[in-house]
Formats: sequence, structure tokens, C-alpha cells
Amino acid sequence: MRATERQILSLSHGEATSDGDGVRMIRLVGSQAQPPLDPFLMLDFFGSERASDYLGGFPDHPHRGFETVTYMLAGKMRHFDNHGHSGVIEAGDVQWMKAGRGLIHSEMPEQTEGLMRGFQLWINLPSAEKMAAPAYQEFKAAQIPEVSCAGATVKLIAGAADGVEGPVRAPHVDAVYFDIALAPGAVFAHDLPETHQGFFALYEGEAEAPGARGPVALRGLTLATLGPGRTARLTAGANGAKALLLAARPLREPVAWSGPFVMTTREELRQAYADYQAGEF
Repeated sequence: MRATERQILSLSHGEATSDGDGVRMIRLVGSQAQPPLDPFLMLDFFGSERASDYLGGFPDHPHRGFETVTYMLAGKMRHFDNHGHSGVIEAGDVQWMKAGRGLIHSEMPEQTEGLMRGFQLWINLPSAEKMAAPAYQEFKAAQIPEVSCAGATVKLIAGAADGVEGPVRAPHVDAVYFDIALAPGAVFAHDLPETHQGFFALYEGEAEAPGARGPVALRGLTLATLGPGRTARLTAGANGAKALLLAARPLREPVAWSGPFVMTTREELRQAYADYQAGEF
């Protein structure tokens, strides 16, 4: 193993949970099995062909102090907020929403049958940006570039590879968000900044990655945290693999988190609840 390669520190398979109006999902980050990984607060995977698992969607709910990233693999989800912003997120699309000082929004399925599948990620905002105006970065599948080499195809949502840059800008944490598809036996390798914390989220197939005692096997839906170093490496098994690579620079700030609000102090958290109850979002 190369000295600069990042080793797998831990594996987890998430915890089954539900959110919104009974939407079933697997929480990969932000659970007892895998606590938050600064600046990543939470990562949920949802995937079902049973309408009863997703049809209730996520009716009106508030957010303040962080960003939500919705990446659809299959199905359609309509977004609407109390500032008049709306749109439909379809397969391959990404919505990177900065909640900032606060908004109230809903995310509701645009289908009554078929497969609904994707990820939602929560990323903390630095204290200086928690009360910034809400903002969106939204890109259709056709706007997200891909790079390919030797059986590896990578969709670049945020960050750069081979001189190609993804469309999302997240300078406060210098985020990397790749969706990787590997043919059987193919290898993905990418140099991350040594300042960054990151992980692979395997969601199809089987793979292996370097570990302290040799290759570590990833099977099924798996969250694999990466240790320090530079190169993140993943090798597909006999049937290929698909995985996300997420990495970012930690904020190293206090976190006061309750439900839909993520602030820096308990007083800011109490103020968030007071502002929401006063109708000031």
C-alpha cells in the first residue's frame, strides 16, 4: 500500500429510520452507528419501489443554519418553499440548498408508483454564514460533467478531477461530491486535500479499499470512513460497484443542533425556535 493512501477507519451499514410523513430510509451518517463527521451532519439513503415507503414525502418543515443536498438516482421529487422557490428534482439531478437564516419548505414525490431512490446530505455552515440569505444551486443531470478512465466513470457534482470541475460551489468547506460507477475489477483513485475528512458510501455492488491490515471488503449499503492521507482508492468486485465519495474541510466549530436547526450556541438555537414560532422565517 502506498504511504499516502487513505485507509478505511471504520465501516457501518446505517440505521433504518423514517422522517417526514413516514418516508423510510437508511441513515448512514448522523446516527449512533456513525455520528456526524465534521462538517457532514447527516446522510440518508432512500430507495424503494413501494409507494407506501415514500408517498407521504416531507411536508412543510423549517431549516436554519446548514445546507441540504438532495441527489436523486431514480424518481421525482417536487420542492417548494415559503419564499416562492419551487422545482422538480429528477433522476441524476442535484439540489444544493443553503438554508441560512431560515426557510420553510416541502419535498413531495411527483409519482404514485415506481422506484424512488437517492440521497440527502446535511452539511454544516460556519457560524459566520448561518444567518445568510437562503440560496440554491440546482443542476439537471445533463449539467453535471463526467470523466471516465479504465472502467471508472465519475459524475462530478462538486470538486474537480482530470481538469474537469463540478458545477456546485461550496468554498466554506471546499466540498467534494462524486458519484462513482466502476466496471468489474475497475479501480478509482483520487487525491483529496490532506486537510479534508471524507468517506465512501457504497450503494451498489461490492468493492474493497485499503485498510491498516490489507484490503477491506465493502458489501451492500456501506459507509466507509477514510483516515488521513491523500489518495482515496476503491476497487470494484466481480459485479462492479457504485459509490459516492464525499469529502470536505472540517469547520471545527461548536455545534448546537436540535431537530431542523443547527447553530453554534444554545442561545442561537433558542432564538431559532422563537423566530420560527413568531413567523419570521
